[in-house]
Amino acid sequence: MSAAILSHEKFAAAPPAGSAVTAPAVAPSPAGMAPAGDAPPLRRHTPLVEKYGDDIAAFFRAAIPMVFGLGIFVVVWAVLSAHSTLPGPLKTWHSAVGVFSDPFYRKGPNDQGIGWNILMSLGRVGIGFGMAAVIGIPLGFMIGRFKFLSGMMAPIISLLRPVSPLAWLPIGLLVFKAANPAAIWVIFISSIWPMIVNTAVGVREVPQDYLNVAKVLNLSEWKVFTRILFPASLPFVLTGIRLSIGVAWLVIVAAEMLTGGVGIGFWVWDEWNNLNVEHIIIAIFTVGIVGLLLEQSLMLVARRFEYR
Repeated sequence: MSAAILSHEKFAAAPPAGSAVTAPAVAPSPAGMAPAGDAPPLRRHTPLVEKYGDDIAAFFRAAIPMVFGLGIFVVVWAVLSAHSTLPGPLKTWHSAVGVFSDPFYRKGPNDQGIGWNILMSLGRVGIGFGMAAVIGIPLGFMIGRFKFLSGMMAPIISLLRPVSPLAWLPIGLLVFKAANPAAIWVIFISSIWPMIVNTAVGVREVPQDYLNVAKVLNLSEWKVFTRILFPASLPFVLTGIRLSIGVAWLVIVAAEMLTGGVGIGFWVWDEWNNLNVEHIIIAIFTVGIVGLLLEQSLMLVARRFEYR
């Protein structure tokens, strides 16, 4: 009997002979979802213009005025050179290609490529500027922190800061008896003042409420310096450093012209003695580009540590 029941259910479930078999109805999937087992829809790629359109527009807005400015500068230079003995842009460009094709040659102690001269000048600037930072920044913190020391140092700074950098060169030659340390001395004495003044101003700009809280908490002078004074005045310190490196790079050219040896300033003076004006113009552009790179590097550091 059970076999008959199973046979009956089998014939009841089977479709009649010759009839079409219809697929079972599939429930519609919710909106936005792919049916199970289907491949996911392809993502729509955003065009680069839509993704970076604002950045590209900002770049061109900043670049176009600079291109026009440089173009006007080159045109004025070409006009002036056509009516004088000044080398023109094209002639200077060909000379620059020759100078920078082998910037690190050596043909004697005073005949070296422009690359060695730049590196020697940067080395002198680094030593003098580093000494000025080691002494000037802590002194600026103390001057800004203690009123008695500020009043004591104010007349000295006011008297010595306006002195021309080259006026210090004979003192350096007298004391050190050599040209190289005398040039480093000029860098040191010229670049120390912006760091002292800006650091002292930054310490004075710290809100008095911060220092009052430090007194209530009975913080030590070291903690006041590390937790309050240094973070709050760091933008001023970095501004002083940026101004000092600009002064140092300006002064080294003039100092090397007078002291001789290897350096970009001596290279300029040597080319003048050889009446090679194109190389002098190349040196002027080189000094400007290196100074710009130094300043922009320090500006990036200053923006990185801007806490205000």
